[in-house]
Amino acid sequence: MNKKVQLFYMEDLDELFVDVQSQKVFEDQKFFTDCAPKISPTEILEQYRVEKDKKDFKLFEFCKRYFDFPKNTATDFVSDRSETLETHIQLLWDMLTRRTENNGSSLIDLPYPFVVPGGRFREIYYWDSYFTMLGLQVSKRTDLIENMVNNFAYLINEFGFIPNGNRSYFLSRSQPPFFSLMVELLSEEKGEKVLVDYLSQLEKEYGFWMGGQEKLNQNGLAEKHVVLMKDGELLNRYWDNKNEPREESYLDDLLTAKESKAKDKELYRHIRAAAESGWDFSSRWFRDEKDMGSIYTTEIVPIDLNCLLYHLEKTIENAFSIAGKKEDAKKYQVLSNKRKEAIQKYLWDGQGAYYADYDFVKGRSTGKASLAMLFPLFLNLATDERAALVAQKIENEFLKTGGLVTTRCENGQQWDAPNGWAPLQWIGFKGLMNYGFARLANEIKERWIQSVESIFKKSGKLTEKYNVVETGFAAGGGEYPNQDGFGWTNGVYLKLKQFL
Repeated sequence: MNKKVQLFYMEDLDELFVDVQSQKVFEDQKFFTDCAPKISPTEILEQYRVEKDKKDFKLFEFCKRYFDFPKNTATDFVSDRSETLETHIQLLWDMLTRRTENNGSSLIDLPYPFVVPGGRFREIYYWDSYFTMLGLQVSKRTDLIENMVNNFAYLINEFGFIPNGNRSYFLSRSQPPFFSLMVELLSEEKGEKVLVDYLSQLEKEYGFWMGGQEKLNQNGLAEKHVVLMKDGELLNRYWDNKNEPREESYLDDLLTAKESKAKDKELYRHIRAAAESGWDFSSRWFRDEKDMGSIYTTEIVPIDLNCLLYHLEKTIENAFSIAGKKEDAKKYQVLSNKRKEAIQKYLWDGQGAYYADYDFVKGRSTGKASLAMLFPLFLNLATDERAALVAQKIENEFLKTGGLVTTRCENGQQWDAPNGWAPLQWIGFKGLMNYGFARLANEIKERWIQSVESIFKKSGKLTEKYNVVETGFAAGGGEYPNQDGFGWTNGVYLKLKQFL
């Protein structure tokens, strides 16, 4: 891998970048951020300043002259609907597998092949990849699982954390920390020594999420990802190091700021933090569930994030135990026990009787019910009594014709009703199975499989998300059209089919 190639950052283009995005030269804001400059950004910017005020200047033509345009993933792939869906997915794995090339774009070079989600998503994504790996495991593609885990280990070594995706514009944030689950999945195929092999990276990732805790005191409730709770416990939040519009959604963020009463820099930080959550966007993060401008993500302690960090602590403890380092294992056992107690204390909504996010500024539950309540069941830290109450709420309010709906709020955001997403179907199924709710888990599985198969029969596509309320209609919402491919849908479908 040639590390001498300069990584391309959008800020190198200064006002050219602003003009292209704000004038909506390309329909998809992400498109320009994925372009590769044909000459140095400095030279392109100089040329732009010379040409832009000329009478016949056309910005699109200028971009076409100085940038190589990216292609969507697997857009030319034509499915054979006479084949089974499983066969189709086996073919898709190779279609979605990529190697990075040093082309001077925003793409961060990786040493091994990896699977991309599909469509406009031309890079590896952090939390997506775990659910893709579930399907790769079914397909007996341990080679690809190991390659992807090694790529994430490489990113941790290079940057100290796993970015949202391998793009320069994602280097200010991560995504839900599923690395420990990926390592655990690989250990199922190659033995428990795998946990020890990646122990260094597991600890480094933990250090990223817990960074800044030494600066916390009663006058400072939060620092980066870490939050000091009222009785001295430490929990975590989503956070982004930048407080400006996202490069890949520049105009969207400007328009949100224009319509919001919030201060711009604070608003941008909340938007970026929600992007780190993977739930971009959802009423989970809004004070007014219908108003994106009321977003306040960095004031929220999320249930899913803290359950995942509990798993990370338990995995590091387990790895140290296997390595024979009892004192180190004991340290992480204490940390995981403290987190588990804090989750039960702060992230249970007693009034609604479900696990929920916590507003640490106001010192109370957000009161927002979502499928995030299933994470304590998925990662085995719910009490039996609370798991039963969650199962009841899921069946009564979230189980729809096509599977589990993400929230009960319908507001045009893609992580709200009527949409259902593959990763949350798996988390629901596995979490409920963990606590003995097999009937409900199987109902979710069968309804979701039927949704995926019916859309495939009509369109020949596996898509990013599905309308689970009115299954004959396409899923919508969000900042871009529903994408096809699609990594995590493929993975979860294959994994759930194993249980039929």
